[in-house]
Parts: sequence; structure tokens; C-alpha cells
Amino acid sequence: MAHETHTRVTGEELAHTFDVQEEVDLSSYAFEDWITLVAFWIMAGLVFLQFFTRYVLNDSFAWTEEIASYFLVAVVFIGASMCVRLSRHIQVDLIYRFLPPAPARAMALGVDLVRTGFIAYGVWLMVRYIALVGDEPMVMVNAPKSYVYYAVLFGFVMMLVRSLQVSWCNIRRGYSILERPEAFEGSPFEHKGD
Repeated sequence: MAHETHTRVTGEELAHTFDVQEEVDLSSYAFEDWITLVAFWIMAGLVFLQFFTRYVLNDSFAWTEEIASYFLVAVVFIGASMCVRLSRHIQVDLIYRFLPPAPARAMALGVDLVRTGFIAYGVWLMVRYIALVGDEPMVMVNAPKSYVYYAVLFGFVMMLVRSLQVSWCNIRRGYSILERPEAFEGSPFEHKGD
């Protein structure tokens, strides 16, 4: 599993990256990253098609807006699992600087438990929601909305799996990014302490 890190990059460092020729390593990306990328580009293509048919051809394909919005939902929820894997969601670590190590560790474990519990609850809610309204049809396309709901469920399941992995790594390592953010600076997929 890739470890979460937060990289600070200056404008000058960013400008120099265009001069450096390095071998591209895609092994640090997980399969949900690729699914999100594909869903994003399909959504972008649909938005472009909507724009082109509406403003260039003056004869809009009405279904493109609906399907693009469904792909946006998929991008958000499946992409959120990447954020969980890399600990990129919004977090406040200020209080950890003032706490002694033992209470800070207990609080970080609590954060891991609450995050995992919340996501597990989201999985349970999506399963119930699909059971209730999974057969509801889309407005413009003759297909059930369950495809969208299953994409959201997949995103929640992947978030749960990644949350469990992050929690396990934090327990095994003995600290999390909340307690020692400096240990996670650098490459977005490498942890300095491992």
C-alpha cells in the first residue's frame, strides 16, 4: 500500500521539473485511481459534447448533461478512496503539537476509528438505499440509476478498505500524519520512516 505524504513545492522547483527527464513510475497508483481517471475523462468528453452540440450545432443532446453529472458522482466517491489512502482529506493537526505523545496517540487512534466507522456507516446506508430505490430509472436515458448507486457503493467500499489499511499502518508505525506531519513530507507515495 502506498503511504500518505504531503509535499511542499515552490514555484521554482515546479519550473525545474519541466527540464528534468526522468523515467515515469506509475506503480504507486492504485486501481481505483485509474477508474477515477477514466470516469473523469468520460465526464469531460460528455461535457465537451454537450457544449459542442448546444453552442456549435445549436441542437443539444439533452442526455449528455445527465450522464455527465452521474460520472461526476462516480469521480467524487471513487476518487475519495484515493484521498483516504493518501490521507489527503481536510485534517486539523494543530492540537497534536501541544499534546504529550500518549494523549496525542490516543486521539489519533480515535480519529482512525471514527473515520473508519463513519465510512462503514456510509457503506451500510448505500446498501439500504440501493435496496429501496435501485430500480428507479434515469430521466433521459432508458437505464436504471442503480449503476450510479453501485459506483457510489464501490467508492464507499474502497474508502473503507483504504481506511482500514491506513489505520493498520498507523498502529504498526506507532504514529499518524496528524502526530508527525514532517515524517510524511516528500514524495506523495513514500513515507520517510519506512
